[in-house]
Amino acid sequence: MSAGSSAPSLLTRFFQRALPLYLSAALLRVILIIYGLWQDANSPLKYTDIDYLVFTDAARFVARGQSPYDRETYRYTPVLAWLLLPTARITGNPLLDTAWFSSGKVLFAAADLVAGWLLERILTTGSSGNGGNGRPMRAATARKYAAIWLLNPMVATISTRGSSEGLLGVLVTALLWAVLARRVTLAGLLLGFGVHFKIYPFIYAPAIVWWMDRERMRDDPGKRRTGLGSRLTAFVSPARVQLALVSLATFLGLNTLMYLLYGAPFITHTYLHHVTRIDHRHNFSPYNTQLYLTSAFPTLSSALLRIESVAFLPQLLLSCVLIPLVMAKKDLPTAMLAQTFAFATFNKVCTSQYFLWYMIFLPLYLPRSSFLRNKTLGSSALALWVASQGLWLQQGYELEFLGKSTFLPGLWLASLGFFLVNCWILGIIINDVAETGTRVSSSSKKTVSFDLD
Repeated sequence: MSAGSSAPSLLTRFFQRALPLYLSAALLRVILIIYGLWQDANSPLKYTDIDYLVFTDAARFVARGQSPYDRETYRYTPVLAWLLLPTARITGNPLLDTAWFSSGKVLFAAADLVAGWLLERILTTGSSGNGGNGRPMRAATARKYAAIWLLNPMVATISTRGSSEGLLGVLVTALLWAVLARRVTLAGLLLGFGVHFKIYPFIYAPAIVWWMDRERMRDDPGKRRTGLGSRLTAFVSPARVQLALVSLATFLGLNTLMYLLYGAPFITHTYLHHVTRIDHRHNFSPYNTQLYLTSAFPTLSSALLRIESVAFLPQLLLSCVLIPLVMAKKDLPTAMLAQTFAFATFNKVCTSQYFLWYMIFLPLYLPRSSFLRNKTLGSSALALWVASQGLWLQQGYELEFLGKSTFLPGLWLASLGFFLVNCWILGIIINDVAETGTRVSSSSKKTVSFDLD
């Protein structure tokens, strides 16, 4: 080694190979699962999420040949209960029974690792920027960004508490990878299954369809159409039709099967429930207080506008129409981040698990973000996001654990503050893509237009 050179730092060596990163991510989750068992056994404040108890109860009903919807408050696809059937196994050995019961947490934690691997693959293939035509990133650098997900304590904690959001992380990243790799059939299968599994991935369909123009899909490239009729015809490209047919067939096929197996309760609890859902506990949304009043005084609320039934309108306009039109063709991964961020921020119910929906896209967006280019901006955004969330948690703790009525003004102001911070962050994300598009347009001396193709 020459005198002027220096050995790579420990952090650099850590990311030079994949094994240390993924072993560390796995070890973090193993430690949290074991710690969770101890806390559940020794503390009145349980580590295991109440949702996990709902999932595993539903799995026990299925294991006995019954419907998962026999478990009250189970609002998910039967597929989730099927996946967790091992948690219902009883051997009579306390240690083995605990291990089987925790197997669902292991599944969710493993899904985190798979999602991280998919993020690394997208980054190293150059598919994460410039609408999916960016430069490939060095593997070591890609792992540093993937570590934002893999080593994130919030992600690891939520999964090991028993939230199924890690499975959604795999589905969404696999969907994005398939689209960017132009594997249309696989993308259709994943989109249809993802929407069946958790509904909200349907917001990605407009962005993906808008992104899949003929030139990008290498179908009839370079042929410009000028008339409105020819543009409309060109918009209905083979790739778009294939994606629509495969995803719709997958979604309808799964729903038909579940309906045949479990009847009307499947439709009611998996889909219709979310239209009139009035959950107000652990809810960061500004609608929190309104939902509480609706829940506490149903007679009074029935005479007024049921806000929970129309709250989805602004979030759908923003996440399914405006953001895809403005961002998808310029940067699909960041467009999907912005869609998810907007959907969660404007949703009438917003819990900590929902944060994982958009955090999965951060490793794909941050390399080109103004949050990293401007360290002050990035630090301020993170500090405000954490502080506003912490303020809400403090008010929520006093309400839900100490029994103090903090709805007004404390909890409502905390919810509004968190909402405004998220809106500000969303604006920066959208502006980053707009500025990138402007720079690309200026450098190539071409005008960006919303061509139907």
